Amino acid sequence: MPALASTEPIPKIMKAAVYHGQSTVAIDDVDVPAIGPGEILIRVESCGICHTDLKKIEYNLLPPPRIFGHETAGVVAAIGEGVTSIAVGQRAAVFHHIPCGDCFYCERKLYAQCPVYKKVGVTAGFEPAGGGFGQYVRVMDWIARRGVVAIPDHITYDQASFIEPVNTCVKAVSIAETQPGDFVLVQGQGPIGLIFTMLLSRRGARIAVTDTIPERLSLGRRFGAEEAWNPREVNVAESMKYFAAGRGADFVIAATSAPGLVNEALASSRPGARILLFAQTSSKERLDVSGADICVGERTLFGSYSADVDLQAESARLVFSGDLPVNQLISHRIPLGQIERGFTLALHPDAQSLKIIVQPQRIF
Repeated sequence: MPALASTEPIPKIMKAAVYHGQSTVAIDDVDVPAIGPGEILIRVESCGICHTDLKKIEYNLLPPPRIFGHETAGVVAAIGEGVTSIAVGQRAAVFHHIPCGDCFYCERKLYAQCPVYKKVGVTAGFEPAGGGFGQYVRVMDWIARRGVVAIPDHITYDQASFIEPVNTCVKAVSIAETQPGDFVLVQGQGPIGLIFTMLLSRRGARIAVTDTIPERLSLGRRFGAEEAWNPREVNVAESMKYFAAGRGADFVIAATSAPGLVNEALASSRPGARILLFAQTSSKERLDVSGADICVGERTLFGSYSADVDLQAESARLVFSGDLPVNQLISHRIPLGQIERGFTLALHPDAQSLKIIVQPQRIF
């Protein structure tokens, strides 16, 4: 039982988008999760749709039932005994993974490989899976201690839901160690690709971007890209070499996942370049590349996955200060009952669709 609960009554039953397997999700009645000592109950106001969750649903990567959604922001509805870091009624964004800080991987700051980090610590019921596509989530004790960020009054829940995805991008750019003047290619200008473009522009990189949707290419230019190409219309490798002093990109980010994308990244980069795989999160995705392009060309092909606890404060500052205008990335705010429409928009984007936010307190 919570040590302290909101003056507003907390229901016993709530609505949630439950994954039932076979790539299906349904709006079901489920129990509001109970919390224990050191835990927090959050009433979810906003949760962004992320492609990692869409892949889990589309490819049936995890056994059902589960409630996905991890870009979560809401208000503290109840706190368990011993919670002092945040109070009932405060607005908060929640990370769903936090590392132990003491293991082999944490010592090397490879937090996403920590066994504790791999345990999801936020749930709306069933096997923990983030839970943001439900009306309430239980935040477990190790997350409550280090993974809850208070939201300032001037920031909306929709904006605050970007803290986790911004963190993942800040982490990747930090690993890449780009320098001012570096020529960078960002493949894909969806919400994540556009965040990368914003961050790299702030670092003084010279940026080219690709996407098949003209409106996204225009946004890429708005946020700092000098060149923006549709790979169906131009030869990206040739265009990148012409842009980058005849050499090719110093650094490439694969911010989307499509057949042939990594080969395009290799062809567009100079010898000695670094190529970051960011969107290749499904175990069913396979690469077929030339070993010589990497070995003889002395290129580095590497990955970056999930968030970095050391960058929580910086990612929150970027969102809260407005340095990253994430609000401009939101195209749709949909009620929970229309979540399948949101999934379809995210999986098959058009000229109007970009970041889609689910607002679970609205049903229809």
